[in-house]
Amino acid sequence: MFVFIINTKFLILKFELVNYVLSNNWIVRDYIRCTGCKRCEIACSLRHEGRIWPEASRIRIFMPFPGLEVPHLCAQCDDYPCVKACTVEALSIDNQTGAVIVDQDNCTSCGLCIKKCPGTVPFLHPETNKAIICDLCGGDPDCVKVCAEARYNALRHVKENVGALKKLHSIDPYIIAKDLAVNLFGEKGEKVI
Repeated sequence: MFVFIINTKFLILKFELVNYVLSNNWIVRDYIRCTGCKRCEIACSLRHEGRIWPEASRIRIFMPFPGLEVPHLCAQCDDYPCVKACTVEALSIDNQTGAVIVDQDNCTSCGLCIKKCPGTVPFLHPETNKAIICDLCGGDPDCVKVCAEARYNALRHVKENVGALKKLHSIDPYIIAKDLAVNLFGEKGEKVI
């Protein structure tokens, strides 16, 4: 069992040994650098939907308080709780990238993957009502590219296995926002959320 402290709060993570290849590809977030511009949402929806449609983006920017933006997307957990939860095998793992892939034809929209995800990252597509999860754009994420082009560098594609640390990125964005508010606004940050 691993225990991490996030601003006086304990986050307890327990891992099981699974038969999956550990994902070395994932997108690390620097929450303080995110401006909430939503370029990542636009790039993602253009790639996957063929149009600007942030509601269908695999990355979402949560803004629980003006000036406090939290990028939220799949952390490609090493134990893949969403994949294990799927009873119809609609979720699989890409052998090249380690990203979770959704088979839209097999997905029954039951929501088990959403419930099992520690950060409730997967969600149902607004049109098809099928689960959608970040697929890392086949190993070259567009969201990271547009963030770097704007020189925000809030998102970085890394190819390293940090194991349990990835789970810290896969928690509810409002929990992250609370800690971020204190970091940015000091004691007053506790009052804004």
